[in-house]
Amino acid sequence: MPFTPKDFGPGILELDGISKKTVEEHLKLYVAYVNKSNEIMDKLAKVDLSTANQVFSDVRALKVELSFAIGGMQSHEIYFSHLKRGGGEPSGELKRQIEKDFGSVENFLKDLKASGLSGRGWAWTVWFPAAGRLVNWVGDSQNTYLSWDLKPILALDVYEHAYFLDYTVNRGAYIDAFFKNLDWARIGADYEKARK
Repeated sequence: MPFTPKDFGPGILELDGISKKTVEEHLKLYVAYVNKSNEIMDKLAKVDLSTANQVFSDVRALKVELSFAIGGMQSHEIYFSHLKRGGGEPSGELKRQIEKDFGSVENFLKDLKASGLSGRGWAWTVWFPAAGRLVNWVGDSQNTYLSWDLKPILALDVYEHAYFLDYTVNRGAYIDAFFKNLDWARIGADYEKARK
């Protein structure tokens, strides 16, 4: 079945400190990832598997680019799904886990901001079952530095397209605006799912 773009509702265009224009352009990029994922899947269904080669082959190129396209699609779905104006504060089990793993919500946000300033493309908050804790994970791209058992509950896009129209090169100010729009109820629900 082909992938279809998700609808994040009209509220996604009314964020505090992230303009409607930025979100509209960003959503176009997300839709392009969905479309490219479908295109690559179609091409993989028809590729000549006998030509596979680690130096170069159509099989290799399509498989590598599929990881990039699907990683972009899924990371943007997490990103957009937990943004809303006046997002609130962490609560319940999620807040307790954040305090256990980072000492306080403030320390968690400082760590996530530092992760976002350090990554070239993404920072995710993940539930890391092997460690039994939350970790802020850096990715230079949506298909780099991943681990099989990480379960992302929050995605921070730090590619320039996410903030350049509003903040030019001031990534830190964009991250501060991002924090104001986090839907902690949704993130908490995603945390609960990740723990199961």
